[in-house]
Amino acid sequence: MNKQMVKVISITGGKGGVGKTNVTLNLAMALAQMGKRVLVLDADLGLANCDVMLGLRVEKNLSHVLAGDVGLDDIIIDGPFGIKIIPATSGSQNMTELAPAEHAGLIRAFSELKTPVDVLLVDTAAGISDMVLSFSRASQDVMVVVCDEPSSITDAYALMKILSRDHGVEKFKIVANMVRSLKEGQELFAKLTRVTDRFLDISLELVATIPYDENVRKAARKQKGFVEAFPKTPASMAIKSLALKAGKWPLPATASGHLEFFLEQLVQPQVDRGIA
Repeated sequence: MNKQMVKVISITGGKGGVGKTNVTLNLAMALAQMGKRVLVLDADLGLANCDVMLGLRVEKNLSHVLAGDVGLDDIIIDGPFGIKIIPATSGSQNMTELAPAEHAGLIRAFSELKTPVDVLLVDTAAGISDMVLSFSRASQDVMVVVCDEPSSITDAYALMKILSRDHGVEKFKIVANMVRSLKEGQELFAKLTRVTDRFLDISLELVATIPYDENVRKAARKQKGFVEAFPKTPASMAIKSLALKAGKWPLPATASGHLEFFLEQLVQPQVDRGIA
């Protein structure tokens, strides 16, 4: 695999329906437009939907890699603006409960990856399963997508609490999604920080406020990213602004930037619990 440092950003949200996959895919497109080589890992291993959202045809997915049928490069599909996507399986329960040996197989597959990558975006599943926690703790940046709903705030808080308490994650980048105004986004962030400042020893940074935008839904119906279908719409402008910021986030100074190292971190929680 190419040995240049790879920026690994995990995009998570606690609850479903906050627009996490939409943020991931459109951020990928905006980064690609800036000249970055972007790989999206659909880490919702049981209910994959990155390919569906973009109307892409998938021949083989991660389950075929784990079965030893093909290599990782063989399953990567091309998306808009040259983004690459590693598709997961859909409707497969056993993919959400990988054994340590299967994690190791995944690491091996990543270490043999020939596709050049600058940024890996990990679209995690909803909720706070072991896999979500593992992917998040292994990333250099954890981006939490939050909406202005009590359940979204509560679930985001729960996710950050577990990541900080049990996995040593101290910094979180917050995306306020589907807000009616910049002020509403800032107020949402303030609500979240009031709770985290009181109970958790972590730091939050508001990195984007993405406005509620009818064109997001229209783009979804066309199975396109809104950045592609409506490049000048307010949501697209907000995502492009986020991409400019993300492009400047420092690269890792150590081997944690390598994809195989990132995947190795996913095995650790299993080993720590004595499962391996």
